[in-house]
Amino acid sequence: MGDLNLDIPFFLEYLFNPPEILLYGVWLTISIAFVAQTLGVIGGLLIALIRMSQKWWLRELGKLYIWIFRGVPLLVQLVIVYTGVAAAGFYKYPDITFGPFTISGPMQAAILALSLHEAAYMAEIFRAAISSIDRGQFDAARAIGMSPLTAMRWIILPQAIRIVIPPLGNEFTLMIKGTSLLAIIGIRELFGTVQQLNAATFRTFELFLIAAIWYLILISIMGFIQKYIEAYFSKHEFPAEKNFKKEYKSRNLLSRNR
Repeated sequence: MGDLNLDIPFFLEYLFNPPEILLYGVWLTISIAFVAQTLGVIGGLLIALIRMSQKWWLRELGKLYIWIFRGVPLLVQLVIVYTGVAAAGFYKYPDITFGPFTISGPMQAAILALSLHEAAYMAEIFRAAISSIDRGQFDAARAIGMSPLTAMRWIILPQAIRIVIPPLGNEFTLMIKGTSLLAIIGIRELFGTVQQLNAATFRTFELFLIAAIWYLILISIMGFIQKYIEAYFSKHEFPAEKNFKKEYKSRNLLSRNR
């Protein structure tokens, strides 16, 4: 075993008094994860409704989308969406400016790829949640004159959203960890920032250990928030929620690694 080459003062300094560039990377990680997760939830709901459409070709289109985006690794999707799309000439990702805010090309590709990927998983979660609601409620709403859209909006979705909350927390946790892949397209989030600092200081072990600690902190905070939300909603749990949790925990839908 060779001599240890650890710079303890360096490690402690960067851990307890991190430079602004590292804090900015943490903030960027949270921001990207939040935006991509929000868009993924919206997209997932739309895909779920398509999957449950009465038109067969819409159902097959939804199945195709889920099959592709759940089957292709996220890293491959990132490279295709950013490098591949630009190389093929479909879209060059010019910077987009909204008032004082500018969204860079890599940032656009990152949010797009993460959102499309997440929508495929959220679609299955929404579909399972909606399917767990008693069909009789939808039929009763139709019987009193509600349109299918109105019944879905006011009767089914409010109950389904309550059911979706626990797996949504797990999805956001996975999203935070998934942002580490964005360094491959030049995004300086937490992992990308640590890579940049490592190139300047060559303190590889210390810096990546700090990155691991930051991810653990973010995931732990998210875990506490998720437990609080689940505890709050479990006080008023619908029968459909209990059935959903019982059935889909066994199918590894509420908590999974991917």
